[in-house]
Amino acid sequence: MSETKSWPALSIAEAHAILTAPGARFEVEEVVIRGVPARVFKNAPPTLRHVFETARGFGADRTFIVYEDERASYDAFARATLAIAADLTARGVKKGDRVAIAMRNLPEWVASFHAGLMLGAVMTPLNAWWTGAELAYGLRDSGARIAILDHERYERLAGVLGDCPALEHAYVARAPEGFAGGTGVSTLEALTGTVAQWPHLPQRPTPTVPLHPDDGAAICYTSGTTGQPKGALLTHRNITCNIMSGALNLARRYLRRGEEPPAPDPAKPRCTLLVVPLFHVTGLSSNLGPLMVAGGKLVLMHRWDAGKALRIIEAERVTATGGVPTIAWQLIEHPDRPNHDLSSLEAVSYGGAPSAPELVRLIAEVFPSAAPGNAWGMTETSATFTGHNGEDYERRPWSCGVANPTGEVKVIDPASAWPEPASGMALPVGEVGELCAKGPQVVAGYWNKPDATAAAFHEGWVRTGDLATIDAEGFVTIIDRAKDMLIRGGENIYCVEVENVLYEHPAVMDAALIGRPHRTLGEEPAAVVALKPGASATEAELRALVAGRLAAFKVPVEVLFWPQMLPRNANGKILKSELKQLFQPAKANA
Repeated sequence: MSETKSWPALSIAEAHAILTAPGARFEVEEVVIRGVPARVFKNAPPTLRHVFETARGFGADRTFIVYEDERASYDAFARATLAIAADLTARGVKKGDRVAIAMRNLPEWVASFHAGLMLGAVMTPLNAWWTGAELAYGLRDSGARIAILDHERYERLAGVLGDCPALEHAYVARAPEGFAGGTGVSTLEALTGTVAQWPHLPQRPTPTVPLHPDDGAAICYTSGTTGQPKGALLTHRNITCNIMSGALNLARRYLRRGEEPPAPDPAKPRCTLLVVPLFHVTGLSSNLGPLMVAGGKLVLMHRWDAGKALRIIEAERVTATGGVPTIAWQLIEHPDRPNHDLSSLEAVSYGGAPSAPELVRLIAEVFPSAAPGNAWGMTETSATFTGHNGEDYERRPWSCGVANPTGEVKVIDPASAWPEPASGMALPVGEVGELCAKGPQVVAGYWNKPDATAAAFHEGWVRTGDLATIDAEGFVTIIDRAKDMLIRGGENIYCVEVENVLYEHPAVMDAALIGRPHRTLGEEPAAVVALKPGASATEAELRALVAGRLAAFKVPVEVLFWPQMLPRNANGKILKSELKQLFQPAKANA
């Protein structure tokens, strides 16, 4: 296959058949998951403890995590992880217990996450942007026995930790000198020291608690149309599947162009600048695991800054970055970009928000050695479910790619109940319907929410709430979101949650949250409200009300006032399609 052929040299089905053949790196076998036959990658790590052991083997000579001026080798990371695991064991943490993490992207986040997994605990990453009340909800809903926090999150939670009855202890990382948290609170550094001290921690054996691929590994919070956060229960298999599917998507690109996929080269480790949160499944599932088994370098930032990112890419020889389209736009348009050597970049990939086809062209033009990439997934599919990169993406910039060979997608009538069997009732090629997905990435269900689980999951399938089409080759195109949700730079905002806060104002009669187009963020929240006769309220007043209740990214950037009741259909539902016209496109930000 050395001679390059015209595009494509192989169909999607032909490429997948080669990649998954017996004896191949991505060989597929059939297993039963929760009573349903499923195709899985035979060579995927069985559990995340296997991922940890593989990573530990890269030793003290290979850098794993870079954060600001801190650097930790794989050996140092393993020592810190097992020190935390030992203390969790001493506190009685056992298989199935929930251990919550609420902190910004820090080296301690990665060590804490794997420490709990060693013991079979169900790790519960909480959104670090949440308010104290939202974080407390996550602790109560998950029933977390232990919370591992950075000092910023601890300060938000300090006044409400007593409202979390299951919580027995909280570790606080990076607390200021002289910190005294009181009963049930200690510093994480008391176990591990600072990152610079990790290499001097004693070697410890890896815990041997029996683990199964379909054991619970993490509860990651999403939201439904009611706005109440739901915890999606991810298994070890859910997360390790992404280790294989991401690599397969890249290998397929080579086959499609008529070339032999290159073998992994451990002497040339990858380097990822991770700018999406680790509490998101994108950071946790699509980025962290694959990098660890490859012995790659993970570069974290205190907060996103495009100018600083350019300097990091050059200094650390970053090979991949992205996360959401916003990141790519800001890197491309930064005035200092021409002054940096960015030739190490091999991939600029993103998902989680609408992106303009123009962005695909610009990535190929500005970063000629980097392949543009896009994907679709959701918390309920453990992040990436369809993949799209390179020439396929350049030729279909409107699509989010195809499912990997272990997954299936179909569209059904959004108004239909779950068919019997769930494998039936797929709409014809090209028709718009609700996207459904099936495969080993689909989570086990929603934590302690059986009714919501039954409504969304059936016979291995999950209803996504996204309206989509699927073409004859299997390429998925997202048309709209059936769920009342918007996405601001990769962050989900459920409209009813914000609307409910607006309705708390005594002057508000009607409220609707709309996605206002934004070139780099995809969209941002804007509100349209109608006031009660004779009542008054200002834009600043309403925005402050939301800011006092919810995370900053959910606060409307603009509030427009409607002179009468908001327009509704015959069923009494607000016609948001009409209200969206208020923000199209003249009001869209550049």
